[in-house]
This record gives sequence, C-alpha cells and structure tokens, in this order.
Amino acid sequence: MFDVLVAYGTESGNAEMAADDIAANLDARGIKTDVKSLENLSVTELSKIPHLVIVTSTYGEGELPETTAPFYAELDSNAPNLSGITFSAFGLGDSTYNNFNNAINIVSRKLIELGATQLGETGMHDAAMGKSLTLAATTWIDTITSNSVNGHKS
Repeated sequence: MFDVLVAYGTESGNAEMAADDIAANLDARGIKTDVKSLENLSVTELSKIPHLVIVTSTYGEGELPETTAPFYAELDSNAPNLSGITFSAFGLGDSTYNNFNNAINIVSRKLIELGATQLGETGMHDAAMGKSLTLAATTWIDTITSNSVNGHKS
C-alpha cells in the first residue's frame, strides 16, 4: 500500500517526469508512493487514496492535456463527493501563453468544488523561465512536505 498517489496528465511526457521526481523525493523521505497516469485513474478510486498529488501540464492555449481530459470528464459527469480527500497540485506551463498553467487550475477547482481539500499552494513550473523542472518540482514538494509535517494546511 502507498501513502501518496502521484497522478499525472501530460502531452509530451514532462508532467510524467515531474511526477517521477516528486515520487522519488517522497520515497527518499520514507513516504510510500505510487505513480499513475490520470487517464488510468478512475474517480471511484479516490476514496481509497490517503493523499493525491496531481501533476498536469497545460496544452495549447490553456486546454487539458490528452491524458488529463478523461479524468476531468469523469469528475465533471459523476460529481462524486470528495469530502475527506486531500490533494496537492503541481502544474507545468509556459508564461508566454495567455492561459499559463490553466490545466492545473481547472482540475484543482473541480476537486475543491467536489469537496476535496487542497494542502499547500499550487506549484507551477514555467518553461519560459528556463528553471529546471526537477528543481521546481522537488522544491515545491519539499515545501508541501515540510508544512504537512509541521501540521500546517496552507
């Protein structure tokens, strides 16, 4: 069994790499993780997940990537009660586009609308800034983990 499911949605594979980096960081802290594509995650599984980390890129002009869209559509059509579910969110985007990191915002808003509680601030990588994706993802999860260990729900 795992403590955290890191679920990713991607077009080009970058969100999967970020998800793997986040999982490796958590594993190194003794937190058991599993990594799964959002396209293979059913909303019926959410109630069994101790904590969910959503990682998704934004595609085109602010759309959900191909592997995030089915999960979001299932959330939207089934509208499950997600109270009691906690999640953290990390997005990948490019600030040269008008709808920077829109996909993670869409998914996070839907999870919260359905009753889930977000722990920590949404992390956002900006490809236009040239910062390492690995560094951005691991710095973000370090902050989330530190706040959770200290009992804070930012």
